[in-house]
Formats: sequence, C-alpha cells, structure tokens
Amino acid sequence: MKQIYFREKYLRKIRGFYHDTEMIKVITGVRRCGKSTLLKMIAEELLQVGIKKENIIFINLDKRPYSRVGHPEVLEEIIDEETQYINGTKYLFIDEVQNVKDFERVINSFREEGDFSIFITGSNSYLLSGDLVTKLTGRYIEFPMTTLTFDEYVGMKKFLNLEVNPNSDQELIHYILEGGFPLTLQYQSLEDKRLYVSSVVDEIYDKDIKKNKKIRKKNIFEKVQTYIVNNFGATTSVNALCDYLKKNGDNVSKITVYNYLKILENAKIISKCERFDMKSKKSLNGEEKYYLTDLSFYFVKNTDNRINYGPVLENIVYNYLKSLGYNISIGKIGKLEVDFIIRNLVNDYAYIQVARTIDNDNYDENGKNITEEREY
Repeated sequence: MKQIYFREKYLRKIRGFYHDTEMIKVITGVRRCGKSTLLKMIAEELLQVGIKKENIIFINLDKRPYSRVGHPEVLEEIIDEETQYINGTKYLFIDEVQNVKDFERVINSFREEGDFSIFITGSNSYLLSGDLVTKLTGRYIEFPMTTLTFDEYVGMKKFLNLEVNPNSDQELIHYILEGGFPLTLQYQSLEDKRLYVSSVVDEIYDKDIKKNKKIRKKNIFEKVQTYIVNNFGATTSVNALCDYLKKNGDNVSKITVYNYLKILENAKIISKCERFDMKSKKSLNGEEKYYLTDLSFYFVKNTDNRINYGPVLENIVYNYLKSLGYNISIGKIGKLEVDFIIRNLVNDYAYIQVARTIDNDNYDENGKNITEEREY
C-alpha cells in the first residue's frame, strides 16, 4: 500500500468503534479533505491487528466501476456479491455514499445482519438529513473532518520530505496562502496549488450545489457566496445581507438568503458560529459569524494575496478547534466579547481569545492588528 500520512487526531476518535457492528461510522467533510484516505488508514490499522484482507471491502461511489451506481437495489447487489463468501465480520467502507438515492435503507439492512462493521463518507450535509436521521437515529456516529490544520500541514510536509521553513511565522504564511487541502502539497508553485483548489471549488459546485432546486436565481446565489467568502469572520446576519443586495439593486427575500447560506453550509464551504450570551445562557440569533472550511477558498476567488490577520487567525483557530471535536460559539456579555467559547462532550468549557501578539504597539487591547494588511 502506498505510504500514507496518518491523521492521528481522527483515528484516535474512531478506533474504539472499529469492530462495532451496531453503530455506523459516518465520516463527513468538504470534498478532498482526506476522507477517502482516512478510510485507507483505518483499513491499514485493521490489517495490522490481524483482520484478513478479504474481510475489508471498499466501494468508492465517486470512481469506476461504481461511479454510475445510483439506485439502492444496485448497491445492495454489489455488497452481496462482494461479501457472500466471506466468513466473520465484514468491514465495509463506502465512499461518497450520498450518490445513491435511499442508501440509508441498504446500509441499515446490512447493519441489522450483525456481522458488518460499516464506515461511510459523505461530502455534504444532506448525508445527515431527512430520512437518514429518522431511520438511523441512535445507530450512527458522525466524525466530522477538516482539511489540514497548521500542525498537520507541517507534519505532512515533513512526512513527504518537503522543505519546512524553520521560521514558524513564515511557514504559517505559506499555510495561509496555500490552504490545507492535502493534495496541494504535491504541487510546487502557488499558481498550481490555486488551480487545484479552483478545481475543488468547481467540483463542489457541480456535485453538491448545482442540482439544488432552491437555487432559482443563480446570479443572486453567486453574490451571496462572494459576500460571505469575502467577509469571513465578520458578524453577519440575513438582514444585513438583504440590505447589501438591495443597495446593489437586488430585492431578495430573507428566506431566499437564508436558504442560500444553508446551501453553502451544507456543501461544507462555510461553517456558522453562533453568538452565545454568557449571562442569559442563550444563543443570539442574527449575530453569527461564518468561517471558511479552508482559507484557500478566499484566496482562489480574489486577485491579491494580502493577509488580514484578524479574521484569518480566527479562521485558523476555529478550524483547529473543530478538528478536535469541540462545540464552538462566540462569547458575549453586555458589550464585551470573547472570540470563542469551547465545550467538549462532558461540558467542560474554556474561553479563547485569538491574537497574533499581545506585546506590540501595533495591536489593540484585544491583540487585533491595527496596522495595514500585509501583502505577499
């Protein structure tokens, strides 16, 4: 098997469920973030503990010979053919399972047989909506995945014997401008990396967005997308977006803007972070921020390389915290605000303020850069 950079933070979360035949393991994340490779990592670890190769079955519904499979009956036949002569627990890996209509019925039927440990991946939030949630409630565990965080970016470069700048600030700049899609590391020039990310954006639009029937005005949708990508990390509301569009000659209903934002969320382009009032212990509607799933989405859509460190560093920290599995919100009490409140599954929590430095006259009391943006 080809050498793989093992993303330990995700494997650590999933290992306890490798042999669990009751729970379906659902790995979600933006396209090309590394979900397929994570399945290979899991399979490699299964082989290392003595699971026979024939007991590990891979079905990638985005690639030949399975890319045209669209009906549940066909998927069921394929799984039957692949597993009928296998004894013992079967470890079934299905990549991009949302490509098959009503896949949840098929997956659940094999789960109920009791000798399948099932792992599935999907690239949009429709995977965990509607009938799947209804039919599989209590029978699946979701493992959200992000693109490479900065520590993984550096770790993977070392693994691939690529040059890592000894100055961590300079290496961080490379990470910011290049983004965290793993395959960008196989390209040398920034231009080639950007072309690759652009192809990922096109793939997301083609496979996860274009077919959505709620997009009735493509030009308005594109304006909403451009606005939210260009203003990542800023306080945003549906009302503010409607006002912005109206000033530019587009009268759009709030429900339309809301739906378009939800489509971008479901396609894993953006992630919403709600404000939390620390006094009333309630979420504050209409005062959320949106962060990019990967910073390269911003730079590939813009013509300059200026880095606005305020939202950029917040975005990096936000994605890092997401990769660790925390629930994240923006903390507010009166006029005071903390960048993030994080909680784990047992409701331990911490407050996090993001700053580039706190001992420089060029930064305000919150550590936010008050000098000009830097250009590279």
